Amino acid sequence: MAAAVPLRSDFDAAQLRALAKRARDPDQTRRLLALAAIYDGSSRTEAAQIGCVTLQIVRDWVLRFNARGPEGLLTGRAPGAPPRLNEQHRQALQAIVEQGPIPAIHGVVRWRLVDLIQWLWEEYRISISKQTLSRELRALDYRKLSARPRHHAKSEAAVTAFKKTSPPVWRNLRKPRLAASP
Repeated sequence: MAAAVPLRSDFDAAQLRALAKRARDPDQTRRLLALAAIYDGSSRTEAAQIGCVTLQIVRDWVLRFNARGPEGLLTGRAPGAPPRLNEQHRQALQAIVEQGPIPAIHGVVRWRLVDLIQWLWEEYRISISKQTLSRELRALDYRKLSARPRHHAKSEAAVTAFKKTSPPVWRNLRKPRLAASP
């Protein structure tokens, strides 16, 4: 059986409990209290029961605490996948959107997401989803704008003739009050 990793000597149980009391992250509080129990002389198994975790996770907490102190016990976000588009791709995308499509070359009269996805594939061999491209374009301060659809046979004269001029539905509910007779 391997020896337990020792805790830092610049903290003690009382300090960790005080830090846990002030902590805003509930997971950090739980971790600090488990490590405070170890400082008090409890076994790692008891600390794991306090933290509701396994011994391996308590060991990971000890390593994080030894390396970065109490801040190492904060709940972090996973870094996620690296972005598909780098800065060069974003600049090229911005340039082609600003320039607009050339119908003879691009085969479209306005850019749609699927057209830009096709262009990215042909230029850079980058496969990207519509949602991701939409998010990237919104990050570049572009918004989807489209004209309101109109029927090709709509007659403006017929629309104005159809409109009815009726009195407003609302009424003024405040009636002048009559003076009270003495």
